Amino acid sequence: MDLTLHVWRQKGPEDKGYLATYKATDVSADMSFLEMLDVVNEGLIKQGIEPIAFDHDCREGICGTCSQVINGDAHGPQARTTVCQLHMRQFKDGDEIYIEPWRSRAFPIIRDLVVDRSAMDRLMQAGGYVSVSTGGVPDANAILIPKQDADTAMDAAECIGCGACVAACPNGSAMLFVAAKVGQLARLPQGRAEAAHRVCGMTEAMLKEGFGNCSNHYDCEAACPKGISVKFIAQLNREYALALPRLRKEEK
Repeated sequence: MDLTLHVWRQKGPEDKGYLATYKATDVSADMSFLEMLDVVNEGLIKQGIEPIAFDHDCREGICGTCSQVINGDAHGPQARTTVCQLHMRQFKDGDEIYIEPWRSRAFPIIRDLVVDRSAMDRLMQAGGYVSVSTGGVPDANAILIPKQDADTAMDAAECIGCGACVAACPNGSAMLFVAAKVGQLARLPQGRAEAAHRVCGMTEAMLKEGFGNCSNHYDCEAACPKGISVKFIAQLNREYALALPRLRKEEK
């Protein structure tokens, strides 16, 4: 199939970006989207044109670094799929495809389709972990956990931290990401000891990094390649409402 690509090009964070138009010819329906971009880049290099910069790593739908907005959809038109697992059979001969980077104040553009997502790392550093001593693996396996809690924690743990929820949200909110991390650990006994400090620390870090607030558009859940439910945002709000008075009392 032959396609017309409109790709966001931007030399650096301070430069003005623009949409450049390229032709992608003889594209196989069995190619992944990133393989198609690889072929386009080979053609650009032969023409002496700077290749399109884009992020990728595992190409197995695990890491989420292949962050692109395709025709207005974070990770493209196929539900619960990262860009690297999106195949060209989802498009038709003659289609025009618009490819842009994540759009969020918290994700400044580095070059072309590459954005700085280190704000997500700083959210994790603010509390997305267990630091108390929980013993070794045998000790953890000896702790009985209700199946419903274990299943819910595993559902939240599916989050790969790609940032699609932020890119899809009209407010640039990271609530679904933070809620998944808080929800994962809040359901497990190993995570309860630091639950109050975790939810408050990550929420404060989210505001500091410039992420917006949640206003229940549900675009985050629709764009999430792992289908993380917005029910975790409700749990995050409950955890925060309970934790804040407790921490304020401790500070006094």
